[in-house]
Amino acid sequence: MHGTGTTPTTPRSVIVVGSGPTGLLLAGDLATAGVPVTVLEKRPHRTSNLTRAFVVHARTLEQLDARGLADELEAIGHPLRRLRLFGGLDIDLGTLRSRFRHLLVVPQYEVEKVLERRAVEAGAEFRYETEVTGLTQDAAGVTVEAEDREGRTRTWRAAYAVGADGLRSVVRDAVGLPFPGRSVIRSIVLADVRLAPEHADLVTADTVGGAFALVAPFGDGYHRVAAWRHGRDLPDDVPVDLEEVKEIARLALGDDFGMHDPRWLSRFHSDERQVPAYRVGRVLLAGDAAHVHSPAGGQGMNTGLQDAANLGWKLAQVLHGHAGPDLLDTYHRERHPVGRAVLRSSGGILRLAKARRPTAVALRAATAALAGLAGPVRRRVLGRITGIGYRYPAPRGAHPLTGARVPDLRLADGTRLHEALRGLRFVLITPAPLDPGPARADRLTTARWRSPRRTAVLVRPDGYVAWASDTATATDVERALTVHVGRADAPAPGRGGDAAQVYT
Repeated sequence: MHGTGTTPTTPRSVIVVGSGPTGLLLAGDLATAGVPVTVLEKRPHRTSNLTRAFVVHARTLEQLDARGLADELEAIGHPLRRLRLFGGLDIDLGTLRSRFRHLLVVPQYEVEKVLERRAVEAGAEFRYETEVTGLTQDAAGVTVEAEDREGRTRTWRAAYAVGADGLRSVVRDAVGLPFPGRSVIRSIVLADVRLAPEHADLVTADTVGGAFALVAPFGDGYHRVAAWRHGRDLPDDVPVDLEEVKEIARLALGDDFGMHDPRWLSRFHSDERQVPAYRVGRVLLAGDAAHVHSPAGGQGMNTGLQDAANLGWKLAQVLHGHAGPDLLDTYHRERHPVGRAVLRSSGGILRLAKARRPTAVALRAATAALAGLAGPVRRRVLGRITGIGYRYPAPRGAHPLTGARVPDLRLADGTRLHEALRGLRFVLITPAPLDPGPARADRLTTARWRSPRRTAVLVRPDGYVAWASDTATATDVERALTVHVGRADAPAPGRGGDAAQVYT
């Protein structure tokens, strides 16, 4: 231990502030890649069912599958194969070009359980009841001050810090970033209730007139109900009673399903906000610390998890010396537009759902009819909601596949791409066998197409195309590997190394 004020050598490590889904996935990715990571969380370490997120979309399930976690959640969740919006638009998720042709209704705390277990098993360090009180950075690293459960101030030092600490992010405030936006919907009520026995596994959601309600099972005999009614604009601290919840459910769903025995009732409001920059020097923001959305479409938690999937491998590449720090600038360039698009799509759904004026109601009906009839429109809506429709920008002159999401295709040896990606690895898929040598074996898997396809494709650890060529020579492939995966003569990263150092 060193005394306060000591300036240590900056370790090649990361501090993650916040242990929600975004912080947990990021911590697990970093630890899996051999990057020492410390997670600081102000809350006690306990499992809570008082969470708002209930939907895991197809693209997030794909990312979890690439980490060996999706099947576990699939076993306890409830697949929903159709989406019904505005009471008239029925979208069949079976048309998704994904292994996961559904959305999964599963409580956020179940997602957190599997992500935390993975992070702990990979070696991530967790400090609970540790509230960050200050953060500064310099050319060599980041210093984070936090107060522990005994009221003592401790100081951590690391190469980078990531704020995944939510709407009221201390990290975002510390780097001086604004959080522009506004509240878009108030008085959303949440309730955990039991239903009549005949509705034991009910999963339903609908919008009728000026009312919306969603009902989803916890799996322990209780259901979560989220409901909202036009014109009922009350502050968050106004108590909720069961009769209010039942009334909105009857309006939106035509039935209250015998709701009884509530164990928890709450009211909240929803904002639409986004920071102008996801990176400030050695500090990065992810999840709700970077963007918050309306609950329409269930995209909030999913977008944060996609942030983490994009950022983790990039931090690992930089800290292991396989890429320069400018790789981290691509995190903002790729994820900020997605966050903005989610703001627009979730906000658009919400505004159409809230429509009351005759012209707005007519627009809603026309939108539902168009999306229901026009295949391209329906696919675009579905791609945005589920996350599989996004791609990242590519350099001018790049192959058309560059930046595209790669589906979970079967490889020549019978394995799946998502299996090959496990361990935060790049995957090189070529028409013929290719041996790039042992130097990159820690971070690169080679595979062949199962079909007679002639394109060589390098898939990033997050499942998007880094590089592709229809006429690549061995020299072209080596050049691409050097640019994206790192030099063949670069030292392999060790497991562990310098942890984020703490000084009391």
